[in-house]
Amino acid sequence: MRQMRADAAIELGQQERVELERTARSRRTPQAVAVRARIVLMTADGAVPTLISEALDVSQPTIRKWRARYVEQGLAGLRNEARPGRPRSLDDQRVADLLNQALQTRPAKQTHWSVRSFAAEANISKDMAHRLFRAAGLQPHRSRTFKLSNDPAFVEKVRDITGLYLNPPDHALVLCVDEKSQIQALERSQPLLPMGLGYVEGVTHDYVRHGTTTLFAALNVANGQDLPRAHAASPSGVLGLPAPLSGRPAWS
Repeated sequence: MRQMRADAAIELGQQERVELERTARSRRTPQAVAVRARIVLMTADGAVPTLISEALDVSQPTIRKWRARYVEQGLAGLRNEARPGRPRSLDDQRVADLLNQALQTRPAKQTHWSVRSFAAEANISKDMAHRLFRAAGLQPHRSRTFKLSNDPAFVEKVRDITGLYLNPPDHALVLCVDEKSQIQALERSQPLLPMGLGYVEGVTHDYVRHGTTTLFAALNVANGQDLPRAHAASPSGVLGLPAPLSGRPAWS
């Protein structure tokens, strides 16, 4: 009978198995490391290399390599060893200084840093600036709106509203209402040209303005029904009669 390799039968303790299973399932684990953890787990469960190779799509030399690495070094051995290469051009302090510069300063005569402008200012390459921004998640060209309430009773009001949605009174109709104002009521000067094979839908560049429209919408919290209504405004800004949207229920 052929002699079994020393790493072909791996016995795992409870803690070792838990760590390997966590490594294999985690979304943050690199895919290569997750596959190596599965190799060890399947080996510990008695799977032969042929079965492991078919299940994980890896070669048998790869299976033997990572089984032996785990036997020798444990879970840490499943990760790649540091490879020799060119040393870092920026040390940790330099990286911290560059990040502080990107976060706390702005370029002259510009609203925000770009990769090229920051690279020129910091005397680093464009690729280095790009890697720095990407690693730190910096996106100077983007912004996000926010609004903080100054109402001292804001928390209590939020609790009242959310409590009303979650536990409305018996036989009560609870509606969540919002509006979209200043909707431009525009009509193209000529009919649309429909889309066809090889060309897109055509619209004229000019239009006729019919004033603005305000759209109100209510959500019936109990059954999820949405209740829209449009209020048309004349070009002079005088509010017209309410006009329910066709095909949708009106509310009042």
